[in-house]
Amino acid sequence: MTRIAAVSGVLPPHRYAQSEITDALAAVCLPPGADRAVFDRLHACAGVRHRHLALELPRYGTLSGFGEANDLFIETALDLGERAVRDALDAAGLRADEVDLVLSTSVTGIAAPSVEARLAGRLGLRPDVKRLPVFGLGCVAGAAGLARLHDHLTGHPADVAVLLSTELCSLTLQRGDTSAAGMVAGALFGDGGGALVAVGTDRAADHTGPVVLDTRSRLYPGTGDLLGWDIGDRGFRIVLGGQLPDVVRLSVAEEVRDFLAGHDLKPDDVTAWICHPGGPKVLDALQESLGLPADALEASRRSLAEVGNLSSASVLHILRDVQADRRPPPGATGLLLALGPGLSSELVLLRW
Repeated sequence: MTRIAAVSGVLPPHRYAQSEITDALAAVCLPPGADRAVFDRLHACAGVRHRHLALELPRYGTLSGFGEANDLFIETALDLGERAVRDALDAAGLRADEVDLVLSTSVTGIAAPSVEARLAGRLGLRPDVKRLPVFGLGCVAGAAGLARLHDHLTGHPADVAVLLSTELCSLTLQRGDTSAAGMVAGALFGDGGGALVAVGTDRAADHTGPVVLDTRSRLYPGTGDLLGWDIGDRGFRIVLGGQLPDVVRLSVAEEVRDFLAGHDLKPDDVTAWICHPGGPKVLDALQESLGLPADALEASRRSLAEVGNLSSASVLHILRDVQADRRPPPGATGLLLALGPGLSSELVLLRW
């Protein structure tokens, strides 16, 4: 048994309305005198009202390139990561020196030594703590990270494991990028981090969070060009295919139904949907194809509106909110779901 002992979500201090971000990005990305109609429409239809950013808005137009942006990623990720892990451990009533495994993930910056290694001394982690830094899973990493913690704790039932996500999407901004994918990403993604503390069977009775019943990973052949990065001299440039909602309708929804059926469940039996907010069209496709009621994905839509798409950190924020705002009753079933490059999906079945 893997039990989620606590989950935290953290945000950088610079909070802006979507309209402020739209104007600032238009100045950075569009050529002088360009028609802003499509750009403004994408931002208005993104389902986002506010976002938190790593930097103050005027700073983005002055960044010299990938090197400076990545240095700022490391600096900010360490501050966010320390807050996230401390908050989660405090909520779980655990000390840093009780942690046996840390899995850290980000797809918006590169650090070697990795983020969790740089934080080990600051947090008070043991010198023999197991570490697993992960890059490349993208938005799916919040769900996949929890699944991999579950794999570890199944074989190490006395352990404490931590998942850390630090995503600073704004620092991947490409000056002068007028591609459709770039404009959509600029309308959706925000900055933030989160941490999750999980414990194995031997410690489960000391905590009251949901337990992980099962997980499933899936790659969808022939969809590798729908989501990811093109990495060049200027850093990360988003790859975002317009067919993504169609894949959700045709393949991901079928995957969800099959996964639930293996536990004698149907979508109607799921009380809590913790779905990565990939964007309004992706959420609409999932809701429609699974026949979910209008409020089933409310937590995901609310998170998208309040902070934007935080890549791998989003599902941690949503899970935290579900726990705090409308904690499911004992025995309720939850499904944590995310998509990432590959194209891939990760499903985690939960029981309160």
